[in-house]
Amino acid sequence: MIDVARLGAWGDLPFFHNDWPRIAAAIAGDPRDILPPAPLRFAALERCQPDATRVVILGQDPYPTPGHANGLAFSVTAETPLPKSLQNIFRELRDDIGDVPASGDLSHWSDQGVLLLNTALTTPAHDAGGHAKLGWSELTAQVLMRLATRPRAFVLWGKHRKDIAGDHLFIESPHPSPLAAYRGFFGSRPFSRVNAWLTDQGETPIDWA
Repeated sequence: MIDVARLGAWGDLPFFHNDWPRIAAAIAGDPRDILPPAPLRFAALERCQPDATRVVILGQDPYPTPGHANGLAFSVTAETPLPKSLQNIFRELRDDIGDVPASGDLSHWSDQGVLLLNTALTTPAHDAGGHAKLGWSELTAQVLMRLATRPRAFVLWGKHRKDIAGDHLFIESPHPSPLAAYRGFFGSRPFSRVNAWLTDQGETPIDWA
């Protein structure tokens, strides 16, 4: 079961009535260790409400190594060594703004209005992409639809469809994984570009470090 109250304003998305019961049943019937743990699966939405969201960073699915994923895209628990994709994000962050966070826990980004949303919110341990076709994409589509109502910054790393209309900032580049980062992720300067855009909108920049 899911505590809809913890979802706040996200709780009225049709997904939770129409799709979540089927997905929850599929997860319950999967005998493998499913990541992240159940209390963290909707952490991205719980921590960053629609009206507070200023920036969206889309990931793919949670880290498949037990103990790593904390429910926020690209983020890990504070004591976890940085996975390779996050190492590359931190490398670009240092090159872009000259500083990085003290750990791989990016929850302080969420607290400033950065929605760190994976397009699949679960994966079996040691099986990256194992739940990519479970139906999570409907939640992603509904979240983006809700956020398209006013200008926001969308940071799209990898092969994400841009089915969003409006006066938004779109920053698109290859995924920060070791397989793709050298194809245009490095040097894309997404963090300073987002902050410049937020400043132009009259908003406070994100303290990325």
